[in-house]
Amino acid sequence: MPDSKKLFENLSGAGKSIGVLTSGGDAQGMNAAVRAVVRMGIYVGAKVYFVHEGYQGMVDGGDNIKEASWESVSSMLQVGGTVIGSARCKDFRTHEGRLRAALNLVQRGITNLCVIGGDGSLTGANLFREEWSGLLDELVQSGEISEEAAQTHSVLHVVGMVGSIDNDFCGTDMTIGTDSALHRIIEVVDAIMTTAQSHQRTFVLEVMGRHCGYLALVSGLACGADWVLIPEMPPKDGWEEQMCHKLSENRADKKRLNIIIVAEGAIDQNNKPITTDLIKDLVVSCLGFDTRVTILGHVQRGGTPSAFDRILASRMGVEAVLALLEASPGTPACVVSLCGNQAVRVPLMECVQMTQEVQKAMDEKRFEEAVKLRGRSFENNLNTYKLLSHRKIDAELPHSSFNVAVLNVGAPAAGMNAAVRSAVRVGITEGHTMFAVSDGFEGFYKGQIKEIKWGDVGGWTGQGGSLLGTKRTLPAKHIDKIAEQMRIHNINALLVIGGFEAYLGLMELQAARSKHTELCVPMVMVPATVSNNIPGSDLSIGADTALNAITDTCDRIKQSASGTKRRVFIIETMGGYCGYLATVGGLAAGADAAYIYEEPFDIRDLQSNVEHLTEKMKTSIQRGLVLRNENSSENYTTDFIYQLYTEEGKGVFDCRKNVLGHMQQGGAPSPFDRNFGTKIAAKAVQWISKKLKEFYRQGRVFANTEDSACLLGMRRRALVFQPVVQLKDETDFVHRIPKEQWWLRLRPLMKILAKYKTSYDVSDSGQLEHIVRLRAKDSSAV
Repeated sequence: MPDSKKLFENLSGAGKSIGVLTSGGDAQGMNAAVRAVVRMGIYVGAKVYFVHEGYQGMVDGGDNIKEASWESVSSMLQVGGTVIGSARCKDFRTHEGRLRAALNLVQRGITNLCVIGGDGSLTGANLFREEWSGLLDELVQSGEISEEAAQTHSVLHVVGMVGSIDNDFCGTDMTIGTDSALHRIIEVVDAIMTTAQSHQRTFVLEVMGRHCGYLALVSGLACGADWVLIPEMPPKDGWEEQMCHKLSENRADKKRLNIIIVAEGAIDQNNKPITTDLIKDLVVSCLGFDTRVTILGHVQRGGTPSAFDRILASRMGVEAVLALLEASPGTPACVVSLCGNQAVRVPLMECVQMTQEVQKAMDEKRFEEAVKLRGRSFENNLNTYKLLSHRKIDAELPHSSFNVAVLNVGAPAAGMNAAVRSAVRVGITEGHTMFAVSDGFEGFYKGQIKEIKWGDVGGWTGQGGSLLGTKRTLPAKHIDKIAEQMRIHNINALLVIGGFEAYLGLMELQAARSKHTELCVPMVMVPATVSNNIPGSDLSIGADTALNAITDTCDRIKQSASGTKRRVFIIETMGGYCGYLATVGGLAAGADAAYIYEEPFDIRDLQSNVEHLTEKMKTSIQRGLVLRNENSSENYTTDFIYQLYTEEGKGVFDCRKNVLGHMQQGGAPSPFDRNFGTKIAAKAVQWISKKLKEFYRQGRVFANTEDSACLLGMRRRALVFQPVVQLKDETDFVHRIPKEQWWLRLRPLMKILAKYKTSYDVSDSGQLEHIVRLRAKDSSAV
């Protein structure tokens, strides 16, 4: 590949015009995508135009197509829906409508289109692109444009981004708006849980998803629903009796709450709709339970976008502009997709074709094929849900005679409880006896170990913090007592869920194996820390919840100053020496600067940032936001930066400072963290089961190889087991961070969107990939 820095310099947008529109149903995060397209477009020297009201605005022309400025997209990052409007457009479906649209674009010199919408909107854009030269010929013949204009604008380039809360588009792990919709659903479910438990009620909840069950499935996984009904996998005949039996079992187990989640497109084996009223009548007539129906409807589309959607949309918007600049006359229309944690480009029509294949498979009752076509992420969610939700009777369970202990180590992180619940239930399903250790390694050596059963972890997914209790204590000092407790309770395997102390603790346990044979058992660690500073994993449980806390707080802080004079906020985030929260939180909240330890800065950088902000404040922009990671610099403290900005900004803006502190660790876990914790812990326990069989010799478990003490981390697109010993070289132990961190590549993006001149390495962006590689989305994509 050519040198990417040079390549980027050649990608000048000078003389080019880009039109950006949102079409079809709105989705939270669309505004973040529009903002990114506008700012990246202006950054590379192109003109960018808003096309208001989707394709209708393109057909009608006039004031519907307006040039965008840098300032025109400020303060829209946190707004839900779409500020530039969306509309269903019959006119664009006609040849005459597309002819008028082509004229309106040519008159403004627009030959690059960025379309944010669902598969219908993107299919329309591709048809428009294919017809483009013919439409121009017609306009020349009718005398509405000149031959010269037709030659100058002879090729239309189209790049799509999928905005759809249903996550119903093949070729991407997540669509813009899905994560925010899950936030709305989970907020409602959490609220319903308290009222339902008060009255011993059954709730039937209808969520959106006419053709796709993703929202129902993932929200069911994230809240531990008792029954989920989705269009891709209709329940088998006799499901009515099975469901009622499960609900009555719950009541017998003293469970006060039953939740059934139904996708609006749910069907039975004969393609007949399964409605919420049908389920309610069924439960009332069979069981006599007090049952209520809640239909969420457009609540799911509403509200402010989540941190995940803002970052996803911002990255996709920048990538879309790069794709338009790199396009040549023969380049097919592409769609910018999420693949693991990378933005990649895939051919648009192949994705649309695959999406239509799913519907065809469902119509023809090939349901298993439909699930496979949805991708491995969807399939994995479904398998994990089945594994966790249906409690088998003891007679059906395999009996392994192995004892597996679970403990939390380090600071609490939202999602830890979801991971423990998942581990306990999967362990029981695999036939093991599960033990819970309270208060980490400290509780371990004190003997705070007891058996934990299926019912003990009911309702844990939505709980923040750590219900087992967690401490930062390392095991080395008490290794003899820990070995003794392992012997007393006959512990055959360990699952450690936690942060950097969990990582260090696992290394200490492994190092002590030569002295204590009790420690020669399979051990696995699952990363859970808001700091996201664990080597061997791109993401940790808890980091997404912390990002949402930071983003929500920054939104409120900025809003608190609306109507006052120009103001800059200096915010301190957590993370130790790891700048993940400051950087990614800065991208999600639209920060002007984010100071972190990994990117050293000096007084000249601070001075230039202040000057940059002062210049911006002289325009119509009235709010500034600066994030500082708590350990970014010993001397340039939050107070120092606050005083510097206050002094240098005199007469232009004033300053306020906030230290966010432990609020970043608290709160209910986000849907992402619930789901990630659930799936990663399930995979960890399945690995333990495999290793127990592998290392069982002559009546005992003996494991002392490197690969029997692993960290399970998310690397790009896959969940990977890595021996902790092999991760030593990747670790900066002094500062408790990995030596290489993928998210540092997002920093130039944040700077570009804040109007700084910086170099952006195109090798970090996605190159065009063939759809075949995406036919099976990775099981790790959450």
